[in-house]
Amino acid sequence: MSTSPNVNEVEPGDVEHILKTTKVIALVGASANPARDSNGVMRFLQGKGYRVIPVNPGLAGKELNGEKVYASLADIPEKVDMVDVFRNSEAAGPVADEAVAIGAKSVWMQLGVVHEEAAARARAAGLRVVMNRCPKIEMPRLGM
Repeated sequence: MSTSPNVNEVEPGDVEHILKTTKVIALVGASANPARDSNGVMRFLQGKGYRVIPVNPGLAGKELNGEKVYASLADIPEKVDMVDVFRNSEAAGPVADEAVAIGAKSVWMQLGVVHEEAAARARAAGLRVVMNRCPKIEMPRLGM
């Protein structure tokens, strides 16, 4: 039996802790298309009082849902608490490593996004990690 969480597990209390202590979220893979999940989740989180900074190299310098878009996590000029990953599982590895490099407190990989090795690296660096979940689903489930 493994002692580290897998795709369907997170450390007890991590989801709620992350959602309650996070103030600034970098959303990697943000889309300008309002029909895309990343755009809807960004608006949802903003509506819950979070500052959500979009990250998308193709939209860098533009504005999305009232926030300036950055090309990478390293370009964000302020402290980020949580990195929300709206990229495929393969791309999540480098994003998790960037999250460690910028001193984020957590990495949240969206539904369908799983990268066990990146999760292990992030946890080893002291970050909390959630995979294959969506805060827009978890918040109502937790009564938030």
